[in-house]
Amino acid sequence: MSDTKNKNKKFTPKAPQKPNFQLYLIIAAVAVLLGLTYIQNKNSMVDITQKRFEDMYLAGDVSKVTMVKNMERVDVTIKPSALSSDKYKTELEANSTFFNPQGPHYSFQVASVDKFATDFDTLKEEVPQEDRIELSVATEENWGSYFSSFGFLILLFVLFWFMMRRMAGPSGPGGQIFNVGKSKAQLFDAENKVKITFDNVAGLDEAKEEVQEIVEFLKNPGKFTKLGGKIPKGALLVGPPGTGKTLLAKAVAGEAGVPFFTLSGSDFVEMFVGVGAARVRDLFKQAKEKAPCIIFIDEIDAIGRSRGKGQMPGSNDERENTLNSLLVEMDGFGTDTGVIVVAATNRPDVLDSALLRPGRFDRQISIDKPDINGREAIFKVHLKPIKTADDVDPKKCAAQTPGFAGAEIANVCNEAALIAARRNKTAVDMQDFQDAVDRVIGGLEKKNKIISPEEKKIVAFHEAGHAVAGWFLEHADPLVKVSIVPRGVAALGYAQYLPKEQFLYQTEQLMDEMCMTLGGRAAEEIIFKKISTGALSDLERVTKLAYSIVSVYGMNDKIGNVSFYDSKGDGYKMTKPYSETTAEVIDEEVRKLILSAYDRTKELLTHRIKELEILAKELLEKEILFQADLERLIGKRPFDKETTYQAFTNKKNDLKEPDLISKEGDETSNPESSDPLIDPIPEPNSDNRIL
Repeated sequence: MSDTKNKNKKFTPKAPQKPNFQLYLIIAAVAVLLGLTYIQNKNSMVDITQKRFEDMYLAGDVSKVTMVKNMERVDVTIKPSALSSDKYKTELEANSTFFNPQGPHYSFQVASVDKFATDFDTLKEEVPQEDRIELSVATEENWGSYFSSFGFLILLFVLFWFMMRRMAGPSGPGGQIFNVGKSKAQLFDAENKVKITFDNVAGLDEAKEEVQEIVEFLKNPGKFTKLGGKIPKGALLVGPPGTGKTLLAKAVAGEAGVPFFTLSGSDFVEMFVGVGAARVRDLFKQAKEKAPCIIFIDEIDAIGRSRGKGQMPGSNDERENTLNSLLVEMDGFGTDTGVIVVAATNRPDVLDSALLRPGRFDRQISIDKPDINGREAIFKVHLKPIKTADDVDPKKCAAQTPGFAGAEIANVCNEAALIAARRNKTAVDMQDFQDAVDRVIGGLEKKNKIISPEEKKIVAFHEAGHAVAGWFLEHADPLVKVSIVPRGVAALGYAQYLPKEQFLYQTEQLMDEMCMTLGGRAAEEIIFKKISTGALSDLERVTKLAYSIVSVYGMNDKIGNVSFYDSKGDGYKMTKPYSETTAEVIDEEVRKLILSAYDRTKELLTHRIKELEILAKELLEKEILFQADLERLIGKRPFDKETTYQAFTNKKNDLKEPDLISKEGDETSNPESSDPLIDPIPEPNSDNRIL
């Protein structure tokens, strides 16, 4: 019965520890010291006028007269016999509690020390010779003179005290002398709440469901504990850069309604030994005091890297100590409930296996680049604050940006707004978005770059070769645009394609892609009987693809169904997993593969040389050609197959899909195919550049 009560019992935050009174004692001691110094140095003398001093002197009550030259003040000491009289005693005792009988007792200011010396000489003449008191002269040090004399030393002491006050801390567990062992985590609670919610996250529907469950567990634990469920210890967000891992964590912080600690993996790294482990302990100590709460560690691979790799035998790796401390805090003997760790990384392959086991990170949430439906939903989110024209369609924008992550889509929307503002438009139209996509893919357009007519002609035939080869190859990606306008650092032209969103590629598709990529080099050789350095990026891409076909995908008859790809490789291996003989065979097969693709491309372009010359001539005149221009110049593609772009943008009658995206965010199947082997997957944008 007691277990049932404990399960249904809500987590209540523990009261934070009260700070010790060490600081207050130090402040009090300093205040008392300053007070005593002030009282000791405080002048308890009574201020009088020069006329009254003269009366005292003539009456014979003065025993000493001291002129302080630098202060333009005169101090007067009364005789002990005169102090016993009520005339002086009452006045002096009422002026100060710390009455000093030794004096001086009175003082007055003078306008000029020289004039007072003259006046005092005149005053002495009125007194008998035996009763005369001579004038003594003195100087007095003030705070300004002290500081001017010892200013540097005082300033150095103050700075040293300030630094020690900042760095010195109580010796807690671990005996930390300095404050470097304190956690640098930023706390978000009810007073400092994150305003981002799940409504700001689009295209991550499955991931949102996983983290929503964690949020619901914190809000209503009884719903799960009554069935015997336990709160998960942690969730690991895995995905490429820019896919929204940190954004999803911010949404969790905004939705959870519990204290949220956030920090980076590099915040545990310090030049001092043992600091990382101490910060981990301090972080979880603070979290347990505010339980239930969430700890978010961004880029956890900075401290969670596999132990024992890349280290000298017998060395003490600081990163390992930090990781060991994190492992113990997440699931050790002293582990308490109510603290959930959410981490993000784009390098899950380098993380330690002990960190990934259930009980520490119970869930690994994969966040991939969005498909065409996800990109549409992301575009809708980022288009809300932008004033757009009527022709802006999120469907078209999503179809034209394959392989784009959420951060890149946000960048495209921002670039489009900046381009429209540069053109003094009242709203952002579709042309601005197309220019923004070109800007993100190809780089800055350089219309003023000086190119010789010979070079321009080579570039035109190079890009026309890409376009014609892709146009008459069945499995090649559909062409969107071909341009000979220089972009970026060294690109003199580029051809943009829309790759299919699919998981699996067949050998024929990869071969057609290689032929399309070699179209530029083949066109140069056919037309000019010479080749240029413009095919650098094309050759690099073809070489990588050919080696993947032979040694990774097992698509070569001679090598066989063998793959030398190591999915868990850390990149530090100095030896290859095959012999030198096999390496020679791989190299020979790659050369044969590339040569056959090149010969096939040359044969195709030789057969289509008329179309090649038409496109090149048009490119030299207009500099930019679109898909509609190719249909006008060389006819439609001989393959009647609806592209991904056409299938998605033409699907306007289906009203359920936009509703699902806008309301629930449920990702539907690929609209252009019902084949489960051809589901949407983002592929990198294929832009062949001439360098």
